[in-house]
Amino acid sequence: MGNIINYYASGNTAKGFYSLIESNLVNLNKLFILKGGPGTGKSTLMKKIAERWINEGHDIEYLHCPSDNDSIDGVINSTIKVGLVADGDPNVVEPIALGASIEYIKLGTELDLNKIESNVVDIVNINFKVRDCHKKAYANFENALKLHDEWEKVYIDNMNFERADSFTDEIIDLLLKDFVSDKKASVKDRFLGAATPEGPKDFIENLTSNISKRYFLKGRPGTGKSTILKKIAKAASDRGADVEVYHCGFDPDSLDMIILRELDVCIFDSTSPHEYFPTKDNDEIIDVYKELVVQGTDEKYKKKLDKIILRYKGYMTEANNFLKEAKELNDRFEAIYSDAMDFSKIDEIRNDLIMKISNLEE
Repeated sequence: MGNIINYYASGNTAKGFYSLIESNLVNLNKLFILKGGPGTGKSTLMKKIAERWINEGHDIEYLHCPSDNDSIDGVINSTIKVGLVADGDPNVVEPIALGASIEYIKLGTELDLNKIESNVVDIVNINFKVRDCHKKAYANFENALKLHDEWEKVYIDNMNFERADSFTDEIIDLLLKDFVSDKKASVKDRFLGAATPEGPKDFIENLTSNISKRYFLKGRPGTGKSTILKKIAKAASDRGADVEVYHCGFDPDSLDMIILRELDVCIFDSTSPHEYFPTKDNDEIIDVYKELVVQGTDEKYKKKLDKIILRYKGYMTEANNFLKEAKELNDRFEAIYSDAMDFSKIDEIRNDLIMKISNLEE
C-alpha cells in the first residue's frame, strides 16, 4: 500500500473562509475540476477513485472538507501527479497559475429540475440560513482572536527577545544541519487541522507518522512559536529544501507546523487544541516558555489570564455551535439535490473518468 496523508486545504477561520488549495495543485500533470452543487456526488466520486488508487498502491493525499467531517474537497495521486478537486462556493479553485492540464467534469446535469423547482423556496431559505450561520461563526472566531491577542500580550511583554533570535537560530541549525541543495524548493501551504461541525480536528499523527525526528514546540500564546516556524520555513526553502507549511486553522496568518520530508524531520506547535506528547524514542520537546519567558509569568498574571481564557473559550464554543448548525442545514440542502439526482449517470461519469486517468498512466 502507498502512503496516505490527510490535511485541510481550506478552513473556517477568524479571517473568514480561507483557502490554500492552489498551493497543493502546482506540481500536477493533470487536474480534474468537478463542478456541481451540493448533493451532486462530488465527494463520493472522489473517494471511490481514491480507493481504487489505494488498492493499486499509489501515494494519496486527501484534502478534507472543514464544513463536513465526512466529505473531502479533493484527492491527489502524488505517484502519477493527478488530482481531483471539487469546485463550488465557497471553495472556488482558480487554476490560472497552475501548470497542470485542466479538465472540467460537470455534475448536476442529471438533476430532475421539476423536483428542484418544487423545493425552490426551501432551497433559498436554507441557503440563506447556512450563510448566516457561517457569518456568525466567523464573527465569533474574530472576537476570539481579539481576546487571543490580549492573551498573547501578557507573554510578549515578558519575553526575552534578544534570546529569542539566537534560540531560533539554534533550532534552525538543529533541523537543517548542513543541508544545502541547488534545486528550487517546493513550498506547499496547508492546514493541519480545522474548526469543524464536530469541533477542532487535526491530522498531526497521520502527517508525521513516517517522520523519524519530531520536535514538539511547547509554550503559551505570544511566546514566538509561529515566528520560529516562519523563520524555519524561510531558511529551509532558501537552502533548497521542500517545505510543507501548515497554517493555524484559527488564525491563518500564524503557523502550526513545518515538515521537511527529505530531511525526515518536523516541528509543530504542540499546544491546545492540538496538544500531543512524545510517543517515539526520537521525539523531543522544545519548551519555548521555559527558554524565553520571565519565570513566574503564569502565576503573576493568573487572574487576568483566567478571565481572558474564559471569554475566549465562550466565543470559540459559540462559533463551533454555528458551524454545527450550518452543517445540519446543509444536510437538508443536499438531501433535496440528492433526491433529484440520477446517480446511475454519476457511475457512468466515474467510469469515464477512470478510463481517462488510466490512459494518463500508460
